Amino acid sequence: MEFSQKKGLRGEITVPGDKSISHRSVMFGAISKGTTEISNFLTGADCLSTISCFRQMGVDIETDGNHVLVHGNGLHGLKAPSQRLDVGNSGTTTRLLSGILAGQRFASELDGDASIRKRPMRRIMTPLQSMGAEITSLNQNDCAPLRIVGKSLKGIDYLSPVASAQVKSCVLLAGLYAEGETRVTEPELSRNHTELMLSAFGADLTSSGKTAVIHPAKELYAQKIIVPGDISSAVYWVVAGLITPDSEITIRNVGLNPTRDGILEVCRSMNGQVSVSNERIQGGEKVGDITVKTSELKGTVIGGSVIPRLIDELPTMALLACFAQGDTVIRDAQELKVKESDRIAVMVENLTKMGADVEGTEDGMVIHGKCRLHGAELDSCLDHRIAMTFAIAGINASGTTKIKGAECVNISYPSFYEDLARLTRG
Repeated sequence: MEFSQKKGLRGEITVPGDKSISHRSVMFGAISKGTTEISNFLTGADCLSTISCFRQMGVDIETDGNHVLVHGNGLHGLKAPSQRLDVGNSGTTTRLLSGILAGQRFASELDGDASIRKRPMRRIMTPLQSMGAEITSLNQNDCAPLRIVGKSLKGIDYLSPVASAQVKSCVLLAGLYAEGETRVTEPELSRNHTELMLSAFGADLTSSGKTAVIHPAKELYAQKIIVPGDISSAVYWVVAGLITPDSEITIRNVGLNPTRDGILEVCRSMNGQVSVSNERIQGGEKVGDITVKTSELKGTVIGGSVIPRLIDELPTMALLACFAQGDTVIRDAQELKVKESDRIAVMVENLTKMGADVEGTEDGMVIHGKCRLHGAELDSCLDHRIAMTFAIAGINASGTTKIKGAECVNISYPSFYEDLARLTRG
């Protein structure tokens, strides 16, 4: 797919539903009593993988566009799948579902695409095995495919070595089926959608600081969920509005959960004109409208406790830094290496091809700002966040930018290119 330089991006955008919340709404609805109604569900490939897996385990799920009805089977009502569960490209599906499967009364196997087969699963295998679960990597490399044999579980006090919502959620979900209390403590607080939503479904779950505690449940109960817009999808328009000349963009109905809003803090620290209006609480989640305008940016340091609050947005923030005066340092972000691609290596390679002055480090990168980007032929590595980031780079670079594998945006934002075209026409 090809992109050329544009200016004057103006208009309003409504981004797709939050991916993290969409996954969880289906999962928690599936193991609840009653029918969970989900509005503004993200119909990207990853979330559809979650639906497919639960259908294979006997859950009746109706879909009509982004409106979903999950007719729950109850906490102990899942059925043994007749074949291997296909998680596609979804790390969230793989890790959270593993926690649920660990407490079932049947054996199952999880597998996905080539990318999933490279992503680290030891981080969930270790705590689950400590709880008494039988979970093995069939290729003996601590990656998928995984075989999980349901066992009687016991609660643990787990100190996670990484700030990962997927690891935390996996252990908490296993804790629903465990005997006694299960505690998870993180080095930094990761996104807390699981804690908020599981509590709403009736779980006995409390949080304090960086620790979440759950007790075994007798039953969960269906809810009505309105999924807010995904801030991880809004970031492309935030950055486009800040770096593209003569631009002003408003993104409506974006989730502003405090564990996810790191991009707003960083953009403001870089002198970005970012404002939030119409703030409100919707289904337990903070929601609002974000407006951005073309800005004279300055470099900053991105690291420490803000990293878990914008881990998925860091590739796009690296692009933003190319247009700032001075240096920007991204550190404490080694987790980028084990996403859908090695996002540190891919960002450094592709930005360098476009003429940026950027250096990779062990845990991030250093971007020397005020770059003049030019078009190049780039590989998305089938990573949706890389593809969308470089589409925004392409409209801010001289010449033509070609992106290989650009269709991978369907994983999280199927209408991305249509929205981009609408803004560039406006």
